[in-house]
Amino acid sequence: MILSRIVSDQAEHNVTALAGELGLPVPTVHRIVAGLAHSGFLSRVARGRYGVGFALRALATEACSTSSLAVLVRPELDDLARRTRRIAHFGIFEGDMVTYLVKAGSNGDRLFTREGMQLEAYCSGIGKILLADLDAADLDRYLSAGPFIALTDTTQTDPGVLRDELERVRQDGFAMDDRSVAPDLTCFAVPVRWPDGRARGAISVSTLAPDTIPHVDGLIARMRKSALAIEHRVFGQAGPRRP
Repeated sequence: MILSRIVSDQAEHNVTALAGELGLPVPTVHRIVAGLAHSGFLSRVARGRYGVGFALRALATEACSTSSLAVLVRPELDDLARRTRRIAHFGIFEGDMVTYLVKAGSNGDRLFTREGMQLEAYCSGIGKILLADLDAADLDRYLSAGPFIALTDTTQTDPGVLRDELERVRQDGFAMDDRSVAPDLTCFAVPVRWPDGRARGAISVSTLAPDTIPHVDGLIARMRKSALAIEHRVFGQAGPRRP
């Protein structure tokens, strides 16, 4: 109640006046406000006066940027799903996991994924793209932080083998998840590059058994066009390709 009031007004508030507006005891409001200020959600701007703090602004900025990114990506992902007649995803790397920001496709309810969920990076197509683009030190840290759990009979969990696979992904420019997340699920993924050339996002196309993709090269080419379109839509330019 207190935090929402300050945020909605986007103004500085006096604790005594705020208590009167909310019908709460001044000591109670003071204690709550002091705790929020200690956590960075509010900022003390003068004696007895508080405004929005750095932590809350940072959360708002992150949420807004992620939300805006999803809005910009969605039209291109919808187009990719329509053209391929399959389920398409867009994801980013957060906390060593893949966060799925956008899911597209008329038959999307056949697949367990949902927007906002996280999956392990080491066994998913999008995750392999994002891991393959990490700096050497960051990749070393990730691979040494196991153990990696086998989700299916084909999930690769050996760090050395994973490293070799990620090097192939980096060289090839696409990744494949061959039933390593779910027994009936196959995915292909390509990078979406930021203006600094880093693959901070990726898109995937998924197929469920018994469906197959007969022309993989054509699919990858189509996905790369969609990735470039996303880069132009989001950043106004294509991200530089890394050697």
